[in-house]
Amino acid sequence: MTSDGGITGHAGAARTRLLRYGDHPDQWAELTVPPDGPAPVAVLVHGGFWKAAYGAEYARPLAPSLQARGWATLVVEYRRVGHDGGYPATLEDVAAAVDLLTGLDVGPVVAVGHSAGGQLAAWLAARPRLPDGAPGARPRVRVDAVVAQAGVLDLRRAAHEGLGGGAVERFLGGTAEQVPERYEVADPTASLPLGVPVLCVHADADDDVPMSQTHDFVARARAAGDAVEVVEAGGDHYAVIDPDGPAWAATLHWLDHLPA
Repeated sequence: MTSDGGITGHAGAARTRLLRYGDHPDQWAELTVPPDGPAPVAVLVHGGFWKAAYGAEYARPLAPSLQARGWATLVVEYRRVGHDGGYPATLEDVAAAVDLLTGLDVGPVVAVGHSAGGQLAAWLAARPRLPDGAPGARPRVRVDAVVAQAGVLDLRRAAHEGLGGGAVERFLGGTAEQVPERYEVADPTASLPLGVPVLCVHADADDDVPMSQTHDFVARARAAGDAVEVVEAGGDHYAVIDPDGPAWAATLHWLDHLPA
């Protein structure tokens, strides 16, 4: 690591590399490094209720505005339900993608995730608290902050309320009563405090992931001692990942003021 922390870039234009962390077609990530000097890293994790129908194309549009601010970006793809994903493969994949940063000149790492990606982003921060043998335990690269955009942050409540038409049960392979140990591993609310700064961004007309997911998580995280900020925006489920929208502008402002 450099004294400033960050990935060291190269003179000239930013460079993007496709990195693979497994043999499955969905086990890859796109790393873009700024042209000059060290940089923090934003790990962009897309959502879609962990379903194979949704991919990294939902995360890519956020990368240019981060890169313009001097950030490196890691856009993560992973195995999803319907394409060899679900528990534990999905968790193993996002963990392995972040651990690709091992050995690079890497500074602060911020996990940014939308919807189901919000669960995965918060879970990445919880990895140091996982018991040995759990998927993602013993991280080689730790997450220093989290941005959860309309995050599915309470998996038990999400399953009880039937979010995504039973998406949580398909992701984890059962209900909280059937596979309680999986909920303990995957549910961000079960790993509080995360011990890192958290920003929760949610839109008031979100019909896919209700605002209660954010409100309940924030209350529990603050009670556990975490530093959590909230941005409530107008619009639907996708307003928070509109690169030209006010919610993303507020997110960039928060990221600009994170401690180095």
